[in-house]
Amino acid sequence: MRKQVVGKWPAEVTARFDLVFPDAPFPAEGNSDVDGIFDPPYYEWFQFDKGFTEYRNLDKCFDYIEELMIKEGPFDGLMGFSQGSVLSAALVGLQQQGLALTRVPKIKFLVIISGARFRSQTVAEKPYASKIKIPSLHFLGDNDFLKNDGEKLIESFVDPYIVRHPKGHTVPRLVDEKSLEVMSCFLDKMEKEISGHSSTEAEAPADVDEKEMGI
Repeated sequence: MRKQVVGKWPAEVTARFDLVFPDAPFPAEGNSDVDGIFDPPYYEWFQFDKGFTEYRNLDKCFDYIEELMIKEGPFDGLMGFSQGSVLSAALVGLQQQGLALTRVPKIKFLVIISGARFRSQTVAEKPYASKIKIPSLHFLGDNDFLKNDGEKLIESFVDPYIVRHPKGHTVPRLVDEKSLEVMSCFLDKMEKEISGHSSTEAEAPADVDEKEMGI
């Protein structure tokens, strides 16, 4: 994910993030979708069936991410692609209800690339029980096999920012004026949100230095 984000997005965009890209905790099972695109080894955050309705090691994954955030944080936001985007959105929804990430500061913003909701009703009923209220930016590809799932995920957020692109399941390049404008508006909102938190937590406002985990 580091190569895709840093390699595809303009420097003036990535410079406004302090990005950390940890490896997922589990070696990938079976053939990896990125085999031949990126060098091995390959990792995954959790395992799931073909219908994406049954999951293994999900709780262990939640604990792993929280430990990473304690060790390398504090983090202001999460950025997720594909499996990581499913996790990012769900974790913030659960944290909003006091059901996950209880030992770390509240996540203040999200960047979701090729996102989706958990399809299992048993799993999904908790993270999406109420709308997620933090600033969020969603990338939706016209030819992404998760496009419909991404549309449903957007419904779980209050006032989401949306970048639509003609590609598939990938981190898109930010080259057109409209996408850059949406990104700029989101970043302004994100920095304002973080600055507001900083000024309420200290007598003197702290410099805005947002740190984000990419998963």
